[in-house]
Amino acid sequence: MTGLEYFLVITLGVVYITCLFTVCYLTFIKGYWVLGLIGLFLPIVWLIGAVLPAKRGSRYEVREARKTELMIEQMTR
Repeated sequence: MTGLEYFLVITLGVVYITCLFTVCYLTFIKGYWVLGLIGLFLPIVWLIGAVLPAKRGSRYEVREARKTELMIEQMTR
């Protein structure tokens, strides 16, 4: 392998690992387990799962609802 090929492999590997810890995590906490698993092989699916609205009752939705409640509570004091 040439130097350029090593550079590309390392760069794409870093991008994949970064997506794994950010976009994949967001897909899973929004409740899209199937998209998260498929995304391990087709990473573009992670982006779809991260952009979709959170499923009802998912950890993400509960966290965001609680954050909104706290913000409203602080503003109405």
